Amino acid sequence: MSANSSTVSQLPWQGPVCVGWRQDLEGALYHLANCILLLGFMGGSGVYGCFYLFGFLGTGYSCCVLWGWFNACSLDIILWSSLLAVACLLQLVHLVYRLRDDTLPKEFDLLYKTLYLPLQVPLQTYKEIVHCCQQQVLALATEQTYAVEGETPINCLSLLLAGRVRVSQDGQFLHYVFPYQFMDSPEWESLQPSEEGVFQVTLTAETTCSYISWPRKSLHVLLAKDRYISRLFSTLLGYDISEKLYALNDKFFAKFGLRFDIRLPSLYHVLGPAAPDAGPESKKNDEEVCEPAMSSPQALPTSAQKTPPCPPPPAATNPPVPPSQVRMSRPDSGILASQTPLQSYRQVMSKGQAPLVPTHTPEL
Repeated sequence: MSANSSTVSQLPWQGPVCVGWRQDLEGALYHLANCILLLGFMGGSGVYGCFYLFGFLGTGYSCCVLWGWFNACSLDIILWSSLLAVACLLQLVHLVYRLRDDTLPKEFDLLYKTLYLPLQVPLQTYKEIVHCCQQQVLALATEQTYAVEGETPINCLSLLLAGRVRVSQDGQFLHYVFPYQFMDSPEWESLQPSEEGVFQVTLTAETTCSYISWPRKSLHVLLAKDRYISRLFSTLLGYDISEKLYALNDKFFAKFGLRFDIRLPSLYHVLGPAAPDAGPESKKNDEEVCEPAMSSPQALPTSAQKTPPCPPPPAATNPPVPPSQVRMSRPDSGILASQTPLQSYRQVMSKGQAPLVPTHTPEL
């Protein structure tokens, strides 16, 4: 045992045990195999990096098999090289199968790159979301109705992929739904999972549209199971609803160009219900708006300037204040957006509810 250990310790300090070195070099297959193996070990990470790695390694080991068969004439070189080449080939087959399994339809792949990839949503999570809608793309023809006001039940959540949908209420245009926007996000957020309801607006396709739809119960089960997907949908729906509110906000504007904000407290008396004790005050304001502005005495002709003499002012320490012209109250935004301001204002106050948008909106 001690003799063997001394022999092993002396091996690094001794010369080569080969009696004679071969003068000729190995064949071209041997050098080609080593060059390909060198390139293969320089591969990167990821799926395509693995394709590069195992592709070059499999080719290099195949060259080693040929070299062992034609030049080295060694059975062990042939067997080991063949085994390594088959392992690389099996890895390539597995990668191809994974890529085929990860492939999504064209519409869903574009949806992922447009909406979910900027939020860094993992592809596996996105597949769960797509699996919930059964990977079905639905279609709407031109002027086909997706939902009817007061009739269609809220039983799904839909996302528009292509086309344009018009949203209206009582025949009055509200806003458009564009691609990669939810078609019924306000209705979805307005109901609890155990509640049921119907649409309060009508959605009509203006062009040929395509969309995907998640069933209400299946999506609620998915959101309850996965907290990350629940937060993701909450973020997407909140952003979508805010975009629709801003689209409605752009409709509140005066005919002379002023644009109002529906969040301002000063518009509460126009947008909100009328108070019961505000009747006399509102009537007084209507009369004040109806009354024409009185012109100053200097602007009247000389024949109309005959007025009775004014009594002398009472003695007071303060100097008399000159009479000011009659100042009209500023009309509200709802009045300005209508052709007949007083009729529109009285109609709103009598109904006790706010109009959704002005009746006269610009054509888009």
